[in-house]
Amino acid sequence: MTDTRRRVKVYTLNEDRQWDDRGTGHVSSCYVERLKGMSLLVRAESDGSLLLESKINPNTAYQKQQAVLVVVELQLLVGLYVELNGENQSELKLPSFGKFSLYLPLYRIHRALCGLPKPLSSVYHLFLNPLEKEKDTLIVWSEAENYDLALSFQEKAGCDEIWEKICQVQGKDPSVDITQDLVDESEEERFDDMSSPGLELPSCELSRLEEIAELVASSLPSPLRREKLALALENEGYIKKLLEIFHVCEDLENIEGLHHLYEIIKGIFLLNRTALFEVMFSEECIMDIIGCLEYDPSLSQSRKHREFLTKTAKFKEVIPISDPELKQKIHQTYRVQYIQDMVLPTPSVFEENMLSTLHSFIFFNKVEIVGMLQEDEKFLTDLFAQLTDEATDEEKRQELVNFLKEFCAFSQTLQPQNRDAFFKTLSNMGILPALEVILGMDDAQVRSAATDIFSYLVEYNPSMVREFVMQEAQQNDDDILLINLIIEHMICDTDPELGGAVLLMGLLRTLVDPENMLATANKTEKTEFLGFFYKHCMHVLTAPLLANTTEDKPSKDDFQTAQLLALILELLTFCVEHHTYHIKNYIINKDILRRVLVLMASKHAFLALCALRFKRKIIGLKDEFYNRYIMKSFLFEPVVKAFLNNGSRYNLMNSAIIEMFEFIRVEDIKSLTAHVIENYWKALEDVDYVQTFKGLKLRFEQQRERQDNPKLDSMRSILRNHRYRRDARTLEDEEEMWFNTDEDDMEDGEAVVPPSDKTKNDEDIMDPISKFMERKKLKESEEKEVLLKTNLSGRQSPSFKLSFSSGTKSNLTSQSSASNLPGSPGSPGSPGSPGSPGSVSKSTSQMAAITTKGGLVGLVDYPDDDEEDDEDEDKEETLPLSKKAKLESS
Repeated sequence: MTDTRRRVKVYTLNEDRQWDDRGTGHVSSCYVERLKGMSLLVRAESDGSLLLESKINPNTAYQKQQAVLVVVELQLLVGLYVELNGENQSELKLPSFGKFSLYLPLYRIHRALCGLPKPLSSVYHLFLNPLEKEKDTLIVWSEAENYDLALSFQEKAGCDEIWEKICQVQGKDPSVDITQDLVDESEEERFDDMSSPGLELPSCELSRLEEIAELVASSLPSPLRREKLALALENEGYIKKLLEIFHVCEDLENIEGLHHLYEIIKGIFLLNRTALFEVMFSEECIMDIIGCLEYDPSLSQSRKHREFLTKTAKFKEVIPISDPELKQKIHQTYRVQYIQDMVLPTPSVFEENMLSTLHSFIFFNKVEIVGMLQEDEKFLTDLFAQLTDEATDEEKRQELVNFLKEFCAFSQTLQPQNRDAFFKTLSNMGILPALEVILGMDDAQVRSAATDIFSYLVEYNPSMVREFVMQEAQQNDDDILLINLIIEHMICDTDPELGGAVLLMGLLRTLVDPENMLATANKTEKTEFLGFFYKHCMHVLTAPLLANTTEDKPSKDDFQTAQLLALILELLTFCVEHHTYHIKNYIINKDILRRVLVLMASKHAFLALCALRFKRKIIGLKDEFYNRYIMKSFLFEPVVKAFLNNGSRYNLMNSAIIEMFEFIRVEDIKSLTAHVIENYWKALEDVDYVQTFKGLKLRFEQQRERQDNPKLDSMRSILRNHRYRRDARTLEDEEEMWFNTDEDDMEDGEAVVPPSDKTKNDEDIMDPISKFMERKKLKESEEKEVLLKTNLSGRQSPSFKLSFSSGTKSNLTSQSSASNLPGSPGSPGSPGSPGSPGSVSKSTSQMAAITTKGGLVGLVDYPDDDEEDDEDEDKEETLPLSKKAKLESS
């Protein structure tokens, strides 16, 4: 058996700060000559290839990590403390632990929480330390500045073995959870440090930049030292002094000093303090901060970030902004976003939570910008007035639409109630009429931006959009209705992959989805809107379909047209499923299904399958209105033709068509079964690799048999009623008699029948049967054909024999003829079989007939009894004869 102790998964951290699974294998440690040292090797368990080869560096910090359970419990505890103590969570500057698909190291939780206010820190140490005893199954380390690795072990024992090897190479005690740069302070030492004087910074001079950089770097690992460093930087106005030195270094071209300043400013970012960010991102400091970050020591040349921001990036006021504070906030947000995305290096696994305050700073800036713009009524009024003004030139209108699009994108950061107020404001300002005007323009870029804005509105409140389009329908022609404009843009999408059309189809689906429609006491949105949609819009949606299916095959069958028709069919299929009344009338009145099935002849398989799926959805409803329409128009013909043209190829088309006919057979849709067999049997009778079509034929013959012999059908109903619907108390009495009867007291072949049941059998079964037999005697040859009808799958149909012995005793037996004909010598317990008490002559073993002599009556069984009868038969064969007779009497 494979050793699972060393079984591991290898993970690497990608640029998005998510763990990528590199594979599963088995880890070992050995000396690698090429790397000149002990190394960790992971070979894939699938093919033995090398997944990882990593030298154990004496100076690399390796960590054993805890499960994410620790983080979950921690977050719950933090939330509970904040709630109970009424603290403002943003003021506490709680650490953000991010979203990981793997685990978080426990040491980072220690570091983050030790810097919290004392009460919260105490709560953490009081309640969470026991969780640190959870099993460690992860080892994490960094190979380079931005390359982090993790091994996730299946068993703790294997993790401990490799951890011991690592600690042995680094000369560390295996009991530690991290091999480098951890200062394990006790509670007493921590409180002593907190009461000690603050950190004293070196004087801010060019000659002491290296000393300052070392001080900042050494303070980052310790939460307390970070706290003291941040306070010192705030209190002494140190950042502005550093920026003055930056100007001196640039003037002197002192590259070494500029490199030290880069490290210092990067370290200050990692302190994660809002107060420091307020200083750094102020109007007078932010460009110098960006300048310091241009001189990365790891790069051979400095970056030109300031040049890009001042010369390349241009701020455009599409509508003049009168509020200077708002304008300053927009500039600041753009620059800080640029710092986060382009200037700062991607943080390593040790640093990703140290920039959480930077994320929050940008987030709250965006919220403030949206709020300030929303409150400026003059600004919004001018915006929408210029958008809809025909005199506005195209370039200006494009800028206005792009601004509105970005404005809506910013709104996604708002809380739900604030977002509600935002969209209500836009609605009151007339955003939907404005979009209607914009979508009618020729500029493709403007229309694309307007589509994105429309998507925000539909996702936010589809009912608002529906209400608007129903109101405008009373005033405007169908051609300029907002929904029809959306449909036209979908149809006219020039993208070869129809990316815009797919988006618009999704929006239309949301608008016509009854699940998000409202119902009030006075009106039902579903009824009103669907009535509007099918009257004013559906003809626009189906126009390409109808135009392309005027003949026996699609008039245009290129790839882009096929994609468009597939999208339209997808929406129509959705309507069939959810709009029962409206879509039914539309399909039948416009003969839509016949036109759709023309697409079965398309050379694009995906389009033919979409057409088939549409018909399958209709058949799945089992609606006789649809069924009569299908039969009247002979709409199985295109499907059968496609099936035959597909030949013997075993593909999706073949399986989908067979599944549709199988559904008709299993669900016993009588009208469609008869239609298919009567019209297409000759084309399908040779298909024998599945039993679907032969099963349909059998269904059809059984239906015809019932029609030709209605008395037999009524007889079956009588028998089934007595067999399955007897009074519960009678069943209980018979069950008790079953166990109370001694087998030895019964004669061979005699069935025990309670008096009440004898009376019931005599009056309710014998009388109708005898009257029926007296009234009409069926031809022996016909009944033989019915009883010996074989299933085309190779299995004979079960049959029932109702035999009457002398007197009033009745015996109902069900026999399977899978291997024997009814009454054959090999049938267990059949009349005439060897060893069967009361057997009759074998001369009747190969003949099934209905007769009034001797009490042997053969009845036709129907498929819906098959399963239950087979179960009865299995039970019968394993029972003693006396008990079998008891079952037969019931």
